[in-house]
Amino acid sequence: MTPSGNFSLHGSTAVIYLNNPPVNGLGHALRVELATHLKSAMQNPAVHAVVITGAGKMFCGGADIKAFNTPMSRAEPSSRSIIESIESGSKPVIAAIHGNALGLGLEFAMGCHYRVAAPGARLGLPEVKLGLLPGGGGTQRLPRLVGAEAALRMITTGDPVESAEAFALGLVDEVIEGDLVTGAVAFAERLAGMTGHPVTSQMPAKVSPAGSDMAAFFAKQRAAWDQKKRGFPAPRECLACVEAAYRLPFAEGLKFERERFDVLVNGVESKAMRHLFFAERAAAKVDGVPADTEQRAIEQVAILGAGTMGAGIAMGFANAGFRVLLLEVKPEALERGLVNIRKNYASTVSKGKLAQAEADRRMALIEGTLQYESIAQADIVIEAVFEDMGVKRDVFEKLDAICKPGAILATNTSRLNVDTIAEVTARPQDVIGLHFFSPANVMRLVEVVRGKASSPVVIATSMALVRKIGKLPVIVGVCDGFVGNRMVSHYAREAEFLLEEGCTPQQVDSALQTFGMAMGRFAMSDLAGLDIGWASRKRLAPTRPQHLRYSRVADRICEMGRFGQKTGAGYYRYEAGNRTPIPDPEIDALIASCSAEAGIERRAITDEEIVERTMYALINEGAKILEEGVAQRASDIDLIYVNGYGFPAWRGGPMFLADTIGLDKVYAKVQEFHAKHGDYWLPSPLLKRLAESGKTFARPE
Repeated sequence: MTPSGNFSLHGSTAVIYLNNPPVNGLGHALRVELATHLKSAMQNPAVHAVVITGAGKMFCGGADIKAFNTPMSRAEPSSRSIIESIESGSKPVIAAIHGNALGLGLEFAMGCHYRVAAPGARLGLPEVKLGLLPGGGGTQRLPRLVGAEAALRMITTGDPVESAEAFALGLVDEVIEGDLVTGAVAFAERLAGMTGHPVTSQMPAKVSPAGSDMAAFFAKQRAAWDQKKRGFPAPRECLACVEAAYRLPFAEGLKFERERFDVLVNGVESKAMRHLFFAERAAAKVDGVPADTEQRAIEQVAILGAGTMGAGIAMGFANAGFRVLLLEVKPEALERGLVNIRKNYASTVSKGKLAQAEADRRMALIEGTLQYESIAQADIVIEAVFEDMGVKRDVFEKLDAICKPGAILATNTSRLNVDTIAEVTARPQDVIGLHFFSPANVMRLVEVVRGKASSPVVIATSMALVRKIGKLPVIVGVCDGFVGNRMVSHYAREAEFLLEEGCTPQQVDSALQTFGMAMGRFAMSDLAGLDIGWASRKRLAPTRPQHLRYSRVADRICEMGRFGQKTGAGYYRYEAGNRTPIPDPEIDALIASCSAEAGIERRAITDEEIVERTMYALINEGAKILEEGVAQRASDIDLIYVNGYGFPAWRGGPMFLADTIGLDKVYAKVQEFHAKHGDYWLPSPLLKRLAESGKTFARPE
């Protein structure tokens, strides 16, 4: 093949560019071109060495995920056959890495004889985050280069290392300052006349830590994973494959890796996590807001309220480099908020996760103020005051009078009507909901609540801004609780009914954690604070249909002054300085009393019923939300639950779970619960329609 624009000669060194925008994924077409260029270079007597690098901003982002489970993923030339041709060739091949070398991109680089990298380049094997393991030889080559300890850390977490650390580990042979290709060619020229270039597959797996009994090392690692009770198999399979690099010849280890990869790639856990991967990309598309919609410039951010939520939001923006004005009406409240922010940064520094200089820089970006007038020139103002409609409307009246034209006015309400808040302003088109989740400096999800008057410009700007601060925006419509909290109220309802019917809080929580939830329902309630839900229930009490059953357990607990961890007691009790929930006989007695008052005969309840009642309540309400248009797509609901409510990623979210079970089976069970437990379980018309037509939430048409 005649060399193209992706192949050039620099003296006696051939330079091949991986060119497949946007991430240079090693799809079939690129593999064909790469194999052709390599063959041309190997057959050219004037070429003494080959440098392979990436066109554009990165080396290679990995495989084409869309091609998984398709014949094209293994069509020849495969990445393995290309690597074999490199390893068996007589000329040295150097991978010149910039930007990212991830997944199959790093596996390919490890199949080259040498690796050089630009400063700041990131090298990683993130397959575990898709429920997979590196299937292109990564579990076999990485331990041979860096040892078991570092290989396991990289593979089981999926977190990349930068070039400086990669060099220290032995993954990279040289970090090149200045122009990468020029430096890589110079590196190649130094190899002229040398023979016996290193072939990773022929190296023994490096013993690490030095002198370790590797069998004992892996036994200890397996025990640690068992204790973590990770609900999906990928990390354990990664561990098994890395261990195979120490007990099997390379070819057999490679075969074992492929077998375990095939098990995972065809498993529901990986399909669930790949579903979430593509769901994030779909969530960026907002109906009625074209991708090229103009955006407003955001430089100055103002936050109203220095409580836990407001302080967390301020940190989130400062972490991303924004200047933040933090407004409070009382000096002591402002000082308390600033002190808590300092404590949070100090804690992160003490754990070695942040340099003190960087913490100081971020803290300096946050300026406290007691004057509304000082935020007049802010580009966006985010209100995070007490969750009360009267308070919020009063705040927005003040903002409308003070803030400059074009400023975005955002409310952090978790469930109140954004349209009712916006109507007190003369600019409802500039009002939007930005529902951050607590702790806001940590949690990734933000529900972007589109009001009936919110303009496309404000929506596009808000979505982009949330992404700029490293969070995940998901568009939702206006209703009580939006998507997440509206659905969770039905989940909570069933959990509370299960208490009255015969469960203890610890049985419900244990069943849900075994299912995969990050925390049980009642431990989570104690963490969040029971008074928040109590206030909401009192607000909604006048509108509650009188014929429906209502659990009194949560209200009775609050009436006792037990609001969760903050008061040392809620559904559980807590010892000073310890967040571990401790079962409390006083609560068991209270629950039994509530059962008797309601005329409910307590019974034995299985963990299976606990999971079905809570999960199917989520699914049925999610279907109603979809039909009403409060959520654009089922995958948006899944993102909200996985990223905001501790739903296990390896189950894909409640709507993906329903599709996995089969909507016919889910609908039949919802009908059964409707007959047993009344109108709370009235089946969603959408669920009924899809179940009867054999369709799914993912493909409703």
